[in-house]
Amino acid sequence: MANVVVVGAQWGDEGKGKIVDWLSERADVIARFQGGHNAGHTLVIDGKVYKLSLLPSGIVRGGKLSVIGNGVVLDPWALGEEIAKLRGQGVDITPDSLMIAENTSLILPIHGELDRAREQVNTIAKIGTTGRGIGPAYEDKVGRRAIRVADLADDKTLELRISRLLTHHNALRKGLGLAEIDAAALKAQLLAIAPEVLPYAAPVWKVLNEKRKSGKRILFEGAQGSLLDVDFGTYPFVTSSTTTAGMAASGTGMGPGAIDFVLGIVKAYTTRVGEGPFACELDDEVGEHLATVGHEKGTVTGRNRRCGWFDAVLVRQTCAINGVNGIAFTKLDVLDGLEELKICVAYELDGKRLDYLPTAAEEQARVTPVYETMKGWSESTVGARSWNDLPAEAIKYVRRVEELIDCPVAMLSTSPEREDTILVTDPFAD
Repeated sequence: MANVVVVGAQWGDEGKGKIVDWLSERADVIARFQGGHNAGHTLVIDGKVYKLSLLPSGIVRGGKLSVIGNGVVLDPWALGEEIAKLRGQGVDITPDSLMIAENTSLILPIHGELDRAREQVNTIAKIGTTGRGIGPAYEDKVGRRAIRVADLADDKTLELRISRLLTHHNALRKGLGLAEIDAAALKAQLLAIAPEVLPYAAPVWKVLNEKRKSGKRILFEGAQGSLLDVDFGTYPFVTSSTTTAGMAASGTGMGPGAIDFVLGIVKAYTTRVGEGPFACELDDEVGEHLATVGHEKGTVTGRNRRCGWFDAVLVRQTCAINGVNGIAFTKLDVLDGLEELKICVAYELDGKRLDYLPTAAEEQARVTPVYETMKGWSESTVGARSWNDLPAEAIKYVRRVEELIDCPVAMLSTSPEREDTILVTDPFAD
């Protein structure tokens, strides 16, 4: 059976939540493979709105196994709050429906405090972090001093892990003028939250491989977007994890052969949150239209998103890096009513034409977009469920995007409602 990876192919906020929910009905397992509670998904099901940050989108669907993989960094307190909120909305969450990889690294209160303190003193070039401790938690993971889910089950191991962690953090905090962390107090906090996390702990790598061998369909769910990838994003204005499709394998304990189809989620225009270069950004009436009609505010942070024209250069690049087989094209309806549309087809830098985004941050900030202009449409595309429901100019726009990014459209979304979707290619088809 086919296994599908869903990744954002821009700077995040592409509408992954709806697409993953749409696909989750056909999947048996939905596995989250990277990121933390700094990114969010909004699901609208039968008029009911669910806002998720840590939990995989499949958790709101009965009869599915949701998995938080080892590539995620987990804030156990945020997890507890999210579970409680969803239970309040009638969602049943048990160890039969949710599993957390035992080797998942934890985000602690000291991580968020450090995140915010460093951003505050960094007056030269702010990263635009959400301040939720994601970066510091990943730093501790690669620094081999993280506390992991499995450590919560053993008092002696936990004490050793805390000692090693604070040797580093207390020295760092002293330099930032922060008070030292008391080891006993941190241990008490972790022991108090442990009973809320440990019932879900499992050898996820083993469970997933067994599910695959038995023919179950697995949907791998990424957070954020490819342009925030720590290697291939607009560094240093990126997140601290690998957000591209290859992480689906290492972030859950499966081999790359487990991936059969990569679906890239792409918005019909471009947005980003926080700092960093954005060649196609619009500070005019069109930008205001995109922000207003598209309801461009972050699910988790509430921050306004910066908006601009569709950047085919960037999406062609992320499709190649991810090995995207097809894209899910979202928010086409936001372009309704615009007389003229523009697509970035190349960049200019120092008199040269580029068909890719340069790596150097200084050059990324100086590229200027080369636009191709297309005619817009006045008819509404909201709720369209077949090509026949779309205006001719909207179809031309979609087809031109396919040509420019060298990747076909597999799905087309025309509203937040999950059924308002045009299926072109079934990602789960064998």
